[in-house]
Amino acid sequence: MVETLRNRIKAKKIKPRDVGLVIIDEAHHNSFRKLMGSFKNAFIIGVTATPFSSDTAKPMNLHYDTLVTGESIETLINEGYLAKPESFIFEVELNTLKTGIHGDYTINSSNELYSSAVMQDLLLKAYKENALGKKTLIFNNGIETSKKVFETFTKEAIPIKHLDNKTSDEERKKILKWFKKTKDAVLTSVSILTTGFDEPTVQHIILNRATTSITLYHQMIGRGSRRLPSKKTFGITDLGNNIHRFGNWEAPLDWQFVFENPESFAKQLQYNTVGNSAVQSHSISAELRAKFPNTLEMTFDVEAAYHEALEMDKKPKTVMQESIRQQAKMCMDNANNLSEAVALAEALHPEIEWRVKQYVKCLENASRNYKEWLIEDYQNRLKNLIVKLFARVKSPIAEVV
Repeated sequence: MVETLRNRIKAKKIKPRDVGLVIIDEAHHNSFRKLMGSFKNAFIIGVTATPFSSDTAKPMNLHYDTLVTGESIETLINEGYLAKPESFIFEVELNTLKTGIHGDYTINSSNELYSSAVMQDLLLKAYKENALGKKTLIFNNGIETSKKVFETFTKEAIPIKHLDNKTSDEERKKILKWFKKTKDAVLTSVSILTTGFDEPTVQHIILNRATTSITLYHQMIGRGSRRLPSKKTFGITDLGNNIHRFGNWEAPLDWQFVFENPESFAKQLQYNTVGNSAVQSHSISAELRAKFPNTLEMTFDVEAAYHEALEMDKKPKTVMQESIRQQAKMCMDNANNLSEAVALAEALHPEIEWRVKQYVKCLENASRNYKEWLIEDYQNRLKNLIVKLFARVKSPIAEVV
């Protein structure tokens, strides 16, 4: 884990200059790259099934010199290493979905659409037509939706369990054990089973969500592609127009072009949803931006950071910690003394409110009182961090948070 490695380097349990080789799994994640500069004498190899960063400002070719591609999915299927998919597509009207700063659909708008009665009916219909009696994984974009799926299937006496990042480790183990042993089990989940989960007996994948991330698209479907002597095919039910957006999962993709031309590829992936004028964007006022002339990037994608935290098995609160560190650095970079830095922190109040609001939406079930407390706590922690930084100017921000 990134934080574990960072802590061991700080504690001098690892001497980076003595390391000759670093291998990074899931190399498309940006979180690993912050430590790459520590290994001055090492060869660095990144391994990923999808060599494309969803953040075009941080493309993989900034950190890696060469891409070495393996066999295509199509070849692996033909040679018997992966199961062959059979896709079932249901056209869904996505007009009500909104997108965040980095382009993927927000949890809140996804919950509103996919928790609706009409979408629950469509999901149940699709399952009964294509996956009934088969071990099935259902991927959602929000806890509220996943719990609604659990209720809908339970009423139909379909064996199902719900799993999300708030499920305890002990309960998660029980659920995954049940899923493995139950022939016709259905598991509805949010985020946590997209990577690091390997259950070859999965027979069907249901994408009960839309995404603009080709990496996530491949990861979700890949959970069903493991081949067994008794399993040569698996099913994909798409309820988010994802196959139209990205093409068939098994279709050849020129990853060399993607690696060398990430911006061009990102533009190709832009999916024009008819009538989707309600795009959620966040802009910082010219007046506020003028107060931070030495800062190039003032934005922070809370939802993207939240999903990354879940994927890395980190606690959700680390998202706010990362946000506070970024804004503390902004204040430090644009102030000549402590009083100026504190004044800049106070000027950030509207931006802080917006970030906390996005964070609370990710949590889904947080109360209004918690949101108000969180705003106050955030501001206090930001000011305290700035005071500490001025007292210890030579210390990196990460060491004092």
